[in-house]
Amino acid sequence: MTSSCASTDKFINQFSVKQIIEMFNLMSDILFWVKDEKGCFVYANQQFLEHLGVSSLSQIVGYSDFDFSAAHLAKQFVVDDQKVMKGEIVNNRLEMNNVKRDEIAWFTTSKRPLFDEHGKAIGSYGISRHLEKTSLALSAMDALKIPVAYVHKNYMHNICLKELAEITYLSISALERRFKKYLGKTPKQFINEVRLENARRLLVETHLPIAEIANQAGFTDHSYFSRQFSRLFGQLPSVFRADYQASN
Repeated sequence: MTSSCASTDKFINQFSVKQIIEMFNLMSDILFWVKDEKGCFVYANQQFLEHLGVSSLSQIVGYSDFDFSAAHLAKQFVVDDQKVMKGEIVNNRLEMNNVKRDEIAWFTTSKRPLFDEHGKAIGSYGISRHLEKTSLALSAMDALKIPVAYVHKNYMHNICLKELAEITYLSISALERRFKKYLGKTPKQFINEVRLENARRLLVETHLPIAEIANQAGFTDHSYFSRQFSRLFGQLPSVFRADYQASN
């Protein structure tokens, strides 16, 4: 049977990249942006502009995360961008971000490198979703709202999966499947990242010894804390704090 439809390549070549990226304005729950190799914004959808508190794209083009976010948050965004430029993929990463009135909220973020026609990395692009808003938008996520809130409130204490499953009225295996499906991580990974994010905040906001910060964030093994912090943020806690203090 002969098809009268145009080939995929021929059809795609008829419209511009600009038309494609503007489609992200139709997705009300997604923040979308494109950055150049220096980490400066070159494009963002309307939702991302509103998230930053600006009204037009011209107000962010040529600027970086440091112009819109707290230094310790911007630093992590930049670290991620650099990893992406080197070929590492950031997939459903849980991270803190600013929302209106300087409040902090949790987002899940994915990033990819942007290549030119010769395969050279020339920038990066990414999408981010407000965890709470995403949960409200997806009825299947309702069962996660309770354990997620519980972890945020009790991350400094010992949290076992049985405990999380019981308050959610799910089996441990069902809870793990739900986390994996909608957050792209296991409950244990989620708990760990919540603790690490709070440890990073304490490193910036306090002068507490790193061992004490580890304890307050829920880590009883300080060496394990340092390894996990380095794995997630690309630096040891002591180096992260020193770099932050040097830049302020």
